[in-house]
Amino acid sequence: MVCQSKFTAVLVACLVAGCAPLPTRLDSSDGVRVDRGALLSRTGCVLDYSRYRRPGTPEAVIVILGHGFLRTQRQMSGLARALAASGLSTVTMDFCRTGPWRTSHVRNGFDMIRVADGLHARRVVYVGFSAGGLAALIAARNDARALGAVTLDLVDAEGIGRRAAAGLERPLIGLVGDPSACNARSNGLAVLAASRQARSEHIPGATHCDFESPTDQLCQLLCGSARPSRDASGRIVRAALAAIRSLVGDEPSDRARFSPPPRPLGYRQ
Repeated sequence: MVCQSKFTAVLVACLVAGCAPLPTRLDSSDGVRVDRGALLSRTGCVLDYSRYRRPGTPEAVIVILGHGFLRTQRQMSGLARALAASGLSTVTMDFCRTGPWRTSHVRNGFDMIRVADGLHARRVVYVGFSAGGLAALIAARNDARALGAVTLDLVDAEGIGRRAAAGLERPLIGLVGDPSACNARSNGLAVLAASRQARSEHIPGATHCDFESPTDQLCQLLCGSARPSRDASGRIVRAALAAIRSLVGDEPSDRARFSPPPRPLGYRQ
């Protein structure tokens, strides 16, 4: 009991200070290590995160990966591990505002920036699935360190995405599945069309759930999907990796080209 109380006190103190608690390291056969941690958001919410990386991987760029509506970072763990295995340090996180009555896509975007801040990121690629793609777009729009955003079957809400994309000064790459109720009949295409530096890639035969890794029965039930396609999931992972690599680039001039300071979206942190 004394040890538990001491641990709780240390954890609370660390969260208040804005740092991460002692991480849990999980090593696997693919050489990817997972460090668990938490940060305190600027609104007082605890942001749990997981950092996937291979020992010795350069961390000049960090990928911040956001999950979809009513989901958790677990549904992004497969993609995160694949990206880390390829040499990209990747972070998943749990959004605080993803419930039916307390969703704030803008706040989620700023919480992604908060995680990048807490990990002392120098350059960032923001990636997200569904509503998490909307948050990733907002983060890239408002973070001067961002190299761009990659969205996975993005779903817009109340025109937030279109407005953010219209003022985005960095590349935006959207991977898109077949139209369905769960991706609002591919309304993310209108978001991509609003950006001057956007491009999209359609993944034929991909359902909304195929963009999760792993997905589960809840997504399949809500989206009316058949069993997820392993082929489509693999194509999505490869396409996401290629998209992120295209943003990271190899030449400093490529990175500097998209580094003007952002115009605020109208949300005060």
